[in-house]
Amino acid sequence: MTAEKGLLTVSFGTSAAADQGAEAVEKTLREAFCDRRFYRAWTSGMLRRKLEQTQGIRVLSVDEALELMEEDGITDLLVQPTHLIPGEEFQKILGTVTRHAGRFEKLAVGRPLISCDREAAKAAAVLEDIYGNIPRGELLVFMGHGSSFMQVPVYEMLDHQFRLDGYDDIVTGTVEAEPGIEPVLERIRRDNPSKVHLAPLLLSAGGHVLNDMCGDGPDSWKNRIAREGVEVICHQKGLGEYEQVRDIYVEHARRAQIITVEDTE
Repeated sequence: MTAEKGLLTVSFGTSAAADQGAEAVEKTLREAFCDRRFYRAWTSGMLRRKLEQTQGIRVLSVDEALELMEEDGITDLLVQPTHLIPGEEFQKILGTVTRHAGRFEKLAVGRPLISCDREAAKAAAVLEDIYGNIPRGELLVFMGHGSSFMQVPVYEMLDHQFRLDGYDDIVTGTVEAEPGIEPVLERIRRDNPSKVHLAPLLLSAGGHVLNDMCGDGPDSWKNRIAREGVEVICHQKGLGEYEQVRDIYVEHARRAQIITVEDTE
């Protein structure tokens, strides 16, 4: 009997009108695994409700998507999160998927973008290529999301890799949790760069990019940095819009780890 194959992509979600980064990753994964029936889910209940209320579009939770796939007769399931780090949201996905493991003949989960030193090195090389035209003497600042729980110190690993690669004018901060924006402000005060380039270490250019990073409010990163007396240039393209980043997700999906019933015990 031929297995019914399914692909489930899981994103956090976005409050922006268009989620170009996540949608680009989803499209690339669908094309790479065209033999599988496609499903999608968001982990943020707040963003799912907002999208349904404002646009009448319903996006499933991970639980709902898994239940639907079982009802549709899917027996061989591949789950690929579009999350960047193995933070709290990724752990929730693993927990939910593990609870459903016994309902499918085969269930495998791919890793987020960065979850070890080797993946940090690969991601750093991609980012260095994308932003390699920024002149030396100008500071490149990546704004990540941050998480109160992470299995590995992703942001520290990235900063370390940038230094190993000879890119001393790159620093990473987060909009939530540690390390926050303080390391960024400290570097600006110490090095007095001629310009600061702000770029998202986020899959999509959603609310965090439009408001927290480049917004007009007094607490946006753009304006907090500008108050240090330096010119700020905003780059608003989410990571998912770059082919090199999408290729990493495909690689992770191809190497997805099989979840067994024993993992639930």
